[in-house]
Amino acid sequence: MDMRILAPTGALGAGFDTAALERGVAAGPHVIACDAGSTDSGPAALGSGTPKLSAQAVTRDLRLLLQARDTLQVPLIIGSCGTSGRDDGVDWVAGLARTIAAEDNLHFKLGLIYSDQPAERLQHLYDQGRIRPLANAPVIERKLFERSHTVAMMGVEPIQELLRDGYDVILAGRASDTALFAALPHLNGADPGLTWHMAKTIECGAACAIPPDANGLLVTLRDDHFDVTTLADGSRLTPRSVAAHTLYENADPFHITEPSGTLDTTHATYEAVDERTVRVRGSRYIEADGYTNKLEGAELVGYQTVIVGGVRDKVVIERLPELLPMAKKYFDAKILDVFDGRVDPDTTDINYRLYGTGTVLTGTEPTPLQPQELGVLITITAPDQGTAHAISTFVAHASSHLPIPEYDGLVSTLAYPYSPPEMDRGPLYRFTLNHVATGVTPTELFRTATEEV
Repeated sequence: MDMRILAPTGALGAGFDTAALERGVAAGPHVIACDAGSTDSGPAALGSGTPKLSAQAVTRDLRLLLQARDTLQVPLIIGSCGTSGRDDGVDWVAGLARTIAAEDNLHFKLGLIYSDQPAERLQHLYDQGRIRPLANAPVIERKLFERSHTVAMMGVEPIQELLRDGYDVILAGRASDTALFAALPHLNGADPGLTWHMAKTIECGAACAIPPDANGLLVTLRDDHFDVTTLADGSRLTPRSVAAHTLYENADPFHITEPSGTLDTTHATYEAVDERTVRVRGSRYIEADGYTNKLEGAELVGYQTVIVGGVRDKVVIERLPELLPMAKKYFDAKILDVFDGRVDPDTTDINYRLYGTGTVLTGTEPTPLQPQELGVLITITAPDQGTAHAISTFVAHASSHLPIPEYDGLVSTLAYPYSPPEMDRGPLYRFTLNHVATGVTPTELFRTATEEV
């Protein structure tokens, strides 16, 4: 076994150095794989279908990868298309690929894997008790599936079906990041422990390099170890930086769950081959008793308008913690008055975040903070954008003139950098699921479409 896997970047559209990609291509990889999405940025992409990264950025990266694939004549696998892996995200990236192929005279067999889940299917699984919560999952009820946009996270198997049939470019919906890199090695009989560990190491491109960046990594997978090499100039790898990546997005760095089992890195060793390469041995994979697919859902919960302000008056800063709860009560009454009872204050939310007093780290600060100035973010959430904006206008006005007992007369309490200060942020989404579907086969929740490009 001597298989080379190229991970050109941590996210399609994040960008990468062309010289680094050329080094990876020159090494003759057997497959190019790239992640295109995540839940890291919150539920908006899944709820709205709007990708996080622009069409221009994604097109730039995709063009270079399609050209590299054409040069090498190896598979190109891209997962979680359109950030969330929604069906329309797959179609969006597929449309970009078709345009690039026409412009650059490229030809390939294209396979698409869709991961959207119909409400009826999810309700059937729910009724059978086959949707199981993960740790800290929200409580769900049957009707949730009708208002939530839900995707299932695939493992290697749907990708492998297209690889077996000789598809050159595979664009997948929501996928385990690691499955993109593990699919082909598994087909070729590679050691599963090393394969999953290799895939975990390179899923985010050169995020485990020093310094971390958006460039790529190359893995050489052998029977009893794998070597991971960084590709960009000025970049290096150390045993510590590679080992540390098993903790990224994982509570337990030694046991990492996949749809078919668990990667166990307890006895893995990490050895520096040179400044750019680390060798890894000793990982193992424990097959699960049953197959599961993670479910991710998001729903629309309202619309928001935001106001950004600041204050540098010591007296105002000291008074804000007691003034803001009073202001919220005033605004509840104001909403009833202004909207003549047509808007229930309980359906709206007015939130103040005071940056400089512990907003990023919630809870008790280890040491008391005595800020000289504060940044104030006011967020107004309502059932529709018009109501959120209307409320924000009197919130902004009143917040700039809060009553300060130490001062006589009207004073300015918040300064706004923009005029007008109210900025409509648009729809607000929340995650609805942190669950898995149980008792499923590895491919039953997914469907494929194929074409010649």
